[in-house]
Amino acid sequence: MIDVKETLNGAEERMEMAAMFLEDSLNRIRAGRANVAILDGVRVNSYGSMVPLNQVANVSCPDARTIAIKPWDRKAIRDIEKAIMDSDVGITPENNGEIIRLAIPQPTEERRRDLVKQCNKIGEKAKVEVRNVRSEVKDKLKKAIKDGLSEDNEKDAELELQKLHDKFIKKLDELLDAKNKEIMTV
Repeated sequence: MIDVKETLNGAEERMEMAAMFLEDSLNRIRAGRANVAILDGVRVNSYGSMVPLNQVANVSCPDARTIAIKPWDRKAIRDIEKAIMDSDVGITPENNGEIIRLAIPQPTEERRRDLVKQCNKIGEKAKVEVRNVRSEVKDKLKKAIKDGLSEDNEKDAELELQKLHDKFIKKLDELLDAKNKEIMTV
């Protein structure tokens, strides 16, 4: 027989993963403000292997429009610059021999709208995942009735599942609203 509590915990865990995916994805979108998370996907060739940028340099934001990258090994400056140029960050690095600086440009109104659309698209993917989890668990609960689960327990579990769904959809909406507000703020 199905363990209702365990099934609901599994559903909550998967919904939480969808929320974490959205949060992580939104952090990588450049909104006109310096954020070291936009460099998370950058891989640098260091001594023959591809490693994340933060493993070969110190990455910081000295102000709202600049990201500073200070390599631990000065010889790695060329490799870091090349990795940034090859990535989808879209910013040209400038170096003074010791520190690489990325100047974050102010996005245009059109670019801001595109970024909001991009965020909403990612948000919709996360919402679809939450809805799919709800749907799968509902089907499991329906099948569990045939295996001996009482209808009252099934209804209670379904109600609990709906509460979880609503909670996570609200959380996703809040994340999206916060990011959209950040993007549209000049």
